[in-house]
Amino acid sequence: MHRKMPQRVVALFSLLATPAAFAHTGIGDPGGLSHGFVHPLAGVDHLLAMVAVGLWAAQRGGRMPWLAPLAFLALMTLAAALAVAGVTLPKVELGIAASVTAFGLLVLFGRQVTPAVGLALIGGFAVFHGHAHGTEMPLAASGLLYGAGFMLATAALHAGGLLVGLAARACASERLLRYSGVALTGGGLYLIGA
Repeated sequence: MHRKMPQRVVALFSLLATPAAFAHTGIGDPGGLSHGFVHPLAGVDHLLAMVAVGLWAAQRGGRMPWLAPLAFLALMTLAAALAVAGVTLPKVELGIAASVTAFGLLVLFGRQVTPAVGLALIGGFAVFHGHAHGTEMPLAASGLLYGAGFMLATAALHAGGLLVGLAARACASERLLRYSGVALTGGGLYLIGA
């Protein structure tokens, strides 16, 4: 059973990491809240990165379960506001794909990564995610509602990663988290090459 687990995790992430899933579709109301909520869920790159933040935060323990997601949310929101204001950022999609790889490595190496390095990576890559959200906001959308939507979805994805990570820690299954880190890293490398 344990030997098949890593293969199943890699297979799941491989299925999710298709070019079609990489696209960000305009699902939801033009008013903003549901459109903003769906945006992080519509791209596998956003989804994997947000869950990985929660996984690593659970691995690190201490203050990280609230500090890492909060840092991500704060910098993502700031970057979205700057994007709406017209500030450009090069290579946004590449930065988002690279974040999946970087966060996968954080999970793979778990407690070996210092909190400062982890938070710096999380905050730095959150800027790419936020910029993408900001530039893809529909013209007719309320910025406040749209922002609330993607912040809620992001927080929910972080919480999902936290719950899985805490459950793995409670079951003393550090290996499962490491396998998740390998799968996330591989998924990120695939997205970079896509």
